[in-house]
Amino acid sequence: MRRRDFITLIGGAVAAWPLAAHAQEPGRIYRLGNLHVFPRQAPWYVALFDELRRHGFIEGQNLSVDEHGYGLRVEQLAEHASELVKAKVDVILAGGDTAIRAAQRATATIPILAITDNLVGSGLASSLAKPGGNTTGVSLLSSDLDGKRQDILMEVVPGLHRMAVLADPNATAPRQLQALQDSAHTRGVELFIHQVTKLDEIAPALEAAMSSGAEALNVLASPLLFANRPVIIERTAALRLPAIYQWPDEAEQGGLIGYGPRLVQLWRDIMARQLVQLLHGAKPADVPIEQPTRFELVINLKTAKAVGLTIPESFLVRADEVIE
Repeated sequence: MRRRDFITLIGGAVAAWPLAAHAQEPGRIYRLGNLHVFPRQAPWYVALFDELRRHGFIEGQNLSVDEHGYGLRVEQLAEHASELVKAKVDVILAGGDTAIRAAQRATATIPILAITDNLVGSGLASSLAKPGGNTTGVSLLSSDLDGKRQDILMEVVPGLHRMAVLADPNATAPRQLQALQDSAHTRGVELFIHQVTKLDEIAPALEAAMSSGAEALNVLASPLLFANRPVIIERTAALRLPAIYQWPDEAEQGGLIGYGPRLVQLWRDIMARQLVQLLHGAKPADVPIEQPTRFELVINLKTAKAVGLTIPESFLVRADEVIE
């Protein structure tokens, strides 16, 4: 079914919602709009809806979910955001700076529940305690963690002199890249930054990183890079290039090292709770933005062996999980 048919479909669904509510149970039908680059089957979305059911929001009964808002391409986000506003959804759920900006441009009144690297630093909210406007959610501390991952690579790869960075300019600001450059310079490491904005640019960027003599790769926080992690993991393995990633799960999926919070946990424990608040009528401006408090370090020794890297024992003992 074509995406441009969405308005017709959701418009019909709006008309049918009172009947559906009457047929299933008395009460209101809540309408959830979505702006995501990942598919609906992603485990963090599954965790979200499992938790919503625990709070009495049950899809097909009192919750209507926009199925067309998953797996979107970046260029589709703005149009779909406008469709959600026309459909008068109750809350828009958005992941990543580009999706959040698309939602904010489309509406200043419908609550937006957002998850991204740095809501305040990106200018998407006024402050953590008082977000202002119609947007709240989870800020991932990604700029700080990108620097932490860089430090981890320097510790793990002995005698490191040249490091590559894979960055998405839609997710990482120039000042953040400069901070990484400055930090690397103080430790005598030359940093090569390769920016990509779409899938087709990733493989050439990795080849360029190898050609520059990079001995390790820091894959920065980005919905684009996370969505295309299979390509990055496979290519870095073929190039025998040690790499560190944004999420612990990526080491479990074949990457060398993952450091950060657990995405499923964030959606289950924080995003679901905030969404329930908004569905109950709370104003986004009154719902503080939250940040992760637990971070996990996962090391894949199978991948380390494949790329010819020996991980120091002193480092292994600090890991939350070691895959052998």
